[in-house]
This record gives sequence, structure tokens and C-alpha cells, in this order.
Amino acid sequence: MQYLSLSAIILAGGQSSRMGRDKALIAFQGITLLGRVAQVALNCTEEVYVVTPWPERYQDILPDACHLIEEVSLPGQGPLIGFAQGLAYMKTDWVLLLACDLPQLQVEVLQTWVTRLEETTEEYIALLPRQTKGWEPLCGFYRRRCLPILNEFINQGGRSFQRWLAEQPVQELPVNDAQVLFNCNTPAELDLLNREN
Repeated sequence: MQYLSLSAIILAGGQSSRMGRDKALIAFQGITLLGRVAQVALNCTEEVYVVTPWPERYQDILPDACHLIEEVSLPGQGPLIGFAQGLAYMKTDWVLLLACDLPQLQVEVLQTWVTRLEETTEEYIALLPRQTKGWEPLCGFYRRRCLPILNEFINQGGRSFQRWLAEQPVQELPVNDAQVLFNCNTPAELDLLNREN
């Protein structure tokens, strides 16, 4: 199933400080977390890009169909910067943005969400799930045309996805199973994930 004007960006630039090692390279059910997310994304679009300061670290674990974009900002500046740099390369109307540490991500859920893109009216710049802490910015869809307003926010010193999204018209995506959005940040969360699966 494909939406003709959709590409995907996977962010793999975090410091993984709470995990103590690179989350993207952690194996879950026999495949790295980054490789797993990339495979799910490839079921939604043939155009999948990984934005990272360390392309050589990941090139051998990604499916051949994935492309690497080297993030040129300093590591640790946050996901908003990586997203803006990746978005500048995109040509499609819509971009699926994903974190590299979503072990429970499901193809069927994303494909259901993709069907909502054509129904989304022009005023919305994003379709995102919402959780109690706010929007879930690293598992949802953005219009490519949001890049100028994103760059303006960054140029004014903005680094917070939540602050930027609070100023934008965003449509909520329904989430039937919150586990889809679970991201693995600590050794304890990884142990729990492995015990439950």
C-alpha cells in the first residue's frame, strides 16, 4: 500500500544517554531497532531516509532501499534540528517522521494512518498522535511545506517540538493501542520489552 506523495524520515541522532549505549543498534527479536523501524517505513513508502550524524555507523544494518542523510548540526541539539535538515531533502507532499527506537511500531497502524492523509484539509501542517504529555512528534506525518515556518522557529532559537507544534494547526491521529508509540529509553524499559515479547 502506498501513498504517491509520501516519504519517510527516521531520526537516529540521539545520544542514548539514559540507555548507556546506542539505542539504534540494540537488537530486538533478532533485528536492530533502527533496522526494524526502517522495514516498517518501507511498507508505507519506497522513499525512506535516515538522518544521523553517524551515517557510517548505520549503513550496514539498513535495508538497501534506505538512504542516509548526514546531520551536520552538533549531536545533542535535539530532534527538531535533524528533522529540519532531513525535510529540506524531501520532494513529497507528506513526510512520515519516525524515531529510531519504536520497537512496537506496526505496519498496519501506519498504513491505516496513511489513508487519512488525502482527507486532511489544507490548514493542517501535521497529523500526529497525542499523549498526556502532548503531541507525539516522532511518530506521525508532516506536510513538506511546513519547512519555512520550522526554520523560522529554529532560527529564533526554538528547539522544542512541543513548543513549535503548540503554535501550529495539527490534526490528531487516533491511537487504539498506545504500545505502538512506546520508545525504549532505559535498560529497565528494554528488559521489560524483552520479557513481554
